[in-house]
Amino acid sequence: MVVFENVNKENLLKLLQKGYTQQGLKSYHEILRLKKQDVILILYNSGKLLLQGDREQVKHIAQEITNLKLGKKTKSEKYRPETGEIIGSDESLKGDTFGGLVVAAVKADNEIRKKLIELGVADSKTLSDKEIIPLARKIKIIAPCEVRSLFPEEYNHYQSITYLLNKLHQECATYLAPGKHIVDKYPGCAIGDIQEEKAESKYVEVAAASILAREAALEQFNALSKLAGFTLPKGSTHVKEALQQIKNHNLEPKKFVKTNFKNVQEFF
Repeated sequence: MVVFENVNKENLLKLLQKGYTQQGLKSYHEILRLKKQDVILILYNSGKLLLQGDREQVKHIAQEITNLKLGKKTKSEKYRPETGEIIGSDESLKGDTFGGLVVAAVKADNEIRKKLIELGVADSKTLSDKEIIPLARKIKIIAPCEVRSLFPEEYNHYQSITYLLNKLHQECATYLAPGKHIVDKYPGCAIGDIQEEKAESKYVEVAAASILAREAALEQFNALSKLAGFTLPKGSTHVKEALQQIKNHNLEPKKFVKTNFKNVQEFF
């Protein structure tokens, strides 16, 4: 990853004339997202421009931006240097009303770690759904991995999300052992050799795990949407209409939603 500062949106839009395509924004912190080949360019409100993707292509595009004087290159963002066998784990669907819970883990040694970085592995939150699926498939070829995907009906058997997260993260790490276990820290996290917030942006193994977890989450949503007969919404803010459809079709909520969520309990 490469970072530029003091980048102006209007100037950056000139790249559209050079084969770049505009992409949808992923968060309210972003003001522009472009893509060229296997590289994503993300411009934030702060004027910071992030380049991520295939390492050689990133270098080429960074040089082009430098030549066009679109911003000041500050540094190359790198994952923390690690040696030996590392197991990184992360989860998905934790905050979604629909769907259950997914936890994934990826193990890497020095050679595999290098391959993951060269592949352009990044925090899944910075990637689109279309980018997630092919990248996840490549990760599975390169590195040992484990994914635990609980659909809502199984998830709803558990009373404590913290207990379930600790259980699934530990199961994934144990399956891939031995190795130092790094966990993307969550409230109540009680497992792992290293527990760190935003670990997916600091350790390539956790970033890879976040991609596999997101892929499994997408598979869940596709399966549940097919079962429901309509496309289920992600997140928890715009779900009322979908909850109403579940009720109108006389579907069992426990098969589609987290029944311990307040918005679900208030609706049903």
